[in-house]
Amino acid sequence: MAKKAAAGTGTIRKKTVTRAGKQYTYWEARATVGRDPGTGKQVQRSFTGKTQKEVAQKLKAATAAIDNGTYTAPSRLTVGAWLDIWQRDYLGSVKASTAALYRQQIRLYIKPALGALKLDTLNAHTIQGFYNALSSERGLSPKTVKNVHGIFHKALQQAVKIGYLRFNPADACELPRMEKKELCPLDEDDSKAFMQAIKGHRFESLLTVTLFTGLREGEVLGLQWDRVDFQAGTLRIDRQLVRPRGKQDSYKLVATKNSKARTVSPAPWIMTLLKHHRAEQSQRRLRAGSAWEDNGLVFTDELGHHLTHPMVYHSFKRIAAAIGQPNARFHDLRHTYAVNAIRAGDDIKTVQGNLGHATAAFTLDVYGHVTEQMKQDSAQRMEHYIKDVLGL
Repeated sequence: MAKKAAAGTGTIRKKTVTRAGKQYTYWEARATVGRDPGTGKQVQRSFTGKTQKEVAQKLKAATAAIDNGTYTAPSRLTVGAWLDIWQRDYLGSVKASTAALYRQQIRLYIKPALGALKLDTLNAHTIQGFYNALSSERGLSPKTVKNVHGIFHKALQQAVKIGYLRFNPADACELPRMEKKELCPLDEDDSKAFMQAIKGHRFESLLTVTLFTGLREGEVLGLQWDRVDFQAGTLRIDRQLVRPRGKQDSYKLVATKNSKARTVSPAPWIMTLLKHHRAEQSQRRLRAGSAWEDNGLVFTDELGHHLTHPMVYHSFKRIAAAIGQPNARFHDLRHTYAVNAIRAGDDIKTVQGNLGHATAAFTLDVYGHVTEQMKQDSAQRMEHYIKDVLGL
C-alpha cells in the first residue's frame, strides 16, 4: 500500500511554457497542504517564482505554517469582492443609517484605492499608504480617516474570523493625530442673553429644554409625550429623529446613538415648562382640527408635523448671531448643560448617565478641563482658608 504524502511535503521543478509563441521559464513547487474533508483526497497548492531559491523559500514558509496550524490557502478574492460580501452578509446587526454610512465610505474611498488588490496580498504598508493619501492628497480630516479605518478594520476582522486572512493587516497602521475641538459652551452672560432672545420664539420651549437637559438635537426632536412622566418628573430618552442619508425629506424615529435607553430627571422648573407647552400644543391641535398629525411628538409645527433639523438649526443660528455668538452650534447647548452640571457639583457618573455617554471615561475626556479648573479653584479656596486660620 502506497504511503500518503504528509501535509507540508512538496517538490520543486523547473518549467518552461510557451505563450503567444514566446517561451517562459520559471520554477514551481507543489506541496500537499491537507486533505479534502469530504473526499479524503490530497489538497495541493503551487508556489512559483523566477528562481529555485525564491520558490524554496516560499515552500519552506508554507511548510512551517502547515506544521504550526496557521496556514491559510491563497484566496482569489479581491478586496473589493470581499467588501461587497461583507456589506451584503455581515451588516445585519447595525442600524440602517450606520450601514448606509459604511457603504458610502467604502464606495468613495476604500474600493477605488484598494478594491482591485487580492485580499490575501493586502499588507499593513499598503493600507498605511492609503490612509496617508487620504490625508495628504484628498485632504480628509483625521476624524474622517479614523472613520474609514474603523470600517475597513471591521471588514478585515470578519475576514480573519472566517479564515480568509490569518491576521488583520490594519492592526499595525498608524492614524493621523486628531486635534480636540475646543468646546465653546455658553457662559453665564451668554446663557442669560440667549434666554432673553428666545422669549416668545416658536422654538422657545425646545431650546430651553435642550439648554437645561443636554439632549442631543435628534433626541429632543424625537421626544414623545409617552416618554414624559410628570408624576415621576422624568424623561425617558430612547429614540431620536433622524434623516437617512440621501433622503432629504424623509425622517424617522430610531434608537438613540448608543442604542441604550436612559432616564433623566430635569429640574422641576423644566417639567413645569413642559406642562405649559403641552397645554399650548393642545390649543394648536384644537385649531388645526382634522389637519392635525397625531404622532405624539412633544415639539411640532402648527399642524403636528415633526420639526426638521435645518429648520431648527437656522433658527438657532439667527438667535446665536443676535447675542454676539455667530459661531455657536446647536450642540454647544449640550456642552453648556454638561459644564454647568459639573460646576454645580454633579459627579461625573451622573453627568455621563444624563448625557448618554457610553462610559464615564469618555465624559471625563471631553470635560476634563472643567474638573481641572475646579481642582485649581478648590486649591485656591483651601489656600485662603489656611492663611485665615494661621493669621497669615
